[in-house]
Amino acid sequence: MTSRKSTGEVAKEESPKTGSVNEMRTSSFSIFDLYTSSGQITFILVIAAIAVLIQTLPKDFLSRIELDSQADLKSDRNEVKVTMPPTIVRPKYIIYNPRSKTHDHLVHVKEVLDRINFSWTNESNEWDLMWAHDYPFLKLPDLRTEMKSHQRINHFPGSGFITNKVDLALTESDYIPKAFRLPQDADKFQEYAKKHPDKEFVQKHNQHRHIYLKTISDIDTSDNDTFIQEYMSNPLLVDGKKFDIGAYVVVTSVNPLRIYVYSGDYLLRFCPEEYNPFDRTNLDKYVVGDDYTPIWQMPSLKEYHDLGFSMMDSLNAHLQSLGRDPSVIWDQIHDSIREVLLKKEKVLTDTIQRFKYKRNFFELMRFDFILDENLRIFLLEANMSPNLSSAHFKPNRLLYEQVIYNTLGLVGIALGVKRESLRPRDSATEAMMSSMKNIAINAQACSTDTCHMSCDPAECLFCRSCLSTDDLNILHTAFREHMNRGDMRRIFPLASSNDYTLSPRNLFMSHWFAQKCQKDSTFCS
Repeated sequence: MTSRKSTGEVAKEESPKTGSVNEMRTSSFSIFDLYTSSGQITFILVIAAIAVLIQTLPKDFLSRIELDSQADLKSDRNEVKVTMPPTIVRPKYIIYNPRSKTHDHLVHVKEVLDRINFSWTNESNEWDLMWAHDYPFLKLPDLRTEMKSHQRINHFPGSGFITNKVDLALTESDYIPKAFRLPQDADKFQEYAKKHPDKEFVQKHNQHRHIYLKTISDIDTSDNDTFIQEYMSNPLLVDGKKFDIGAYVVVTSVNPLRIYVYSGDYLLRFCPEEYNPFDRTNLDKYVVGDDYTPIWQMPSLKEYHDLGFSMMDSLNAHLQSLGRDPSVIWDQIHDSIREVLLKKEKVLTDTIQRFKYKRNFFELMRFDFILDENLRIFLLEANMSPNLSSAHFKPNRLLYEQVIYNTLGLVGIALGVKRESLRPRDSATEAMMSSMKNIAINAQACSTDTCHMSCDPAECLFCRSCLSTDDLNILHTAFREHMNRGDMRRIFPLASSNDYTLSPRNLFMSHWFAQKCQKDSTFCS
């Protein structure tokens, strides 16, 4: 076997025995050196000439060379395909909040919009979404006529009739404590007080500033700019503290009316101090303010919450451990929201008629409730632009971001489909998200001669030839909301029988959901 030689050995073996090669190398280096001096001069002159030539070329010549170098050359043709880098265009949003320049309280709104590929703009007209913390329609009158069909705003015109404290308190409902406006309703109040002499009332400023608990004899009925509302004196307590429940409600349409509740969680806020012994001069005992006690500081609920359960699930578990049925709470909450919004539907529908387009709007509100010892709920207020900032309570960040994300998904803004704007996409993309087969119902009836000849019979209402363009848009939107609802639960219209007197449009929508429910149980709620 031939042994392997070291590198040194190989080099030694391959070196020539004579010096002829080294002499040749020395000779060639000498020749090169002869040209070095003159070569440097020649090289410098060539470089200078090239520089002058470049300056005389067209300005876009180099950019054309660069594009040519990136081109996809086809070997079988004398063609050059230039591939340009894609231009990234994102849908745009604008913030309307004239009382604040920093918008720090909307940080989670902006973060969610950034994650779903929206970009902020300050252009007054070139936006797809306006997130308005303040009610925008009074100070921006051009919205009535200048809005484009694809633009969206997170408020409905007229939604103040729901969220105004006095208007809501004066709404007739078994879920709303009796209220009177002063001094206009002084006589009605005196009549009510005679029938209920032991009642106490909370007196509030019309703008919800200053709250005082008073007996009937303490109330000055001539006090202007206030209203009084019956006080619920037997609240349900957890660890000795009174609390309220915040339900996040999204209205996606008012004619027909469609209402959703965020079912992923409800906000629980506890008073800073224990309710008993009661002291009417100490608001921290019975009024939930900004400095409320969070759920993770409540001994009876902390264990569930620390295990990852929602606030709602934690309260449910606590009540079940006491032998109570918490489902009655949420059923009442949903029923009260339906009732209030149906009562306000006409004023919303009338107000929206002033606008060029009727489907530019959606509304995210928070309805606040309290419970009595019998688990009966009472609606206290509905908040337009509810607090979505976790600056005070950091753990609430996830709740707020999920509420925002689920809201935007429900109304078709946070979608997985690539888009440059909220304008409708091409017909193939739109059909991919919903087509006639997704909204069609009652095939047997629609195939009969009766429905071919007339749309008057009720069973023909949803046949293709009987649906107007507006009807089709309503049904496609309702179907897409259902598919994109996430943790949003539809509470109106109901697929089952309704206990409400409904408008023709609401009957149309309710009947469609009822028919879809028969085929697919997910449409039942």
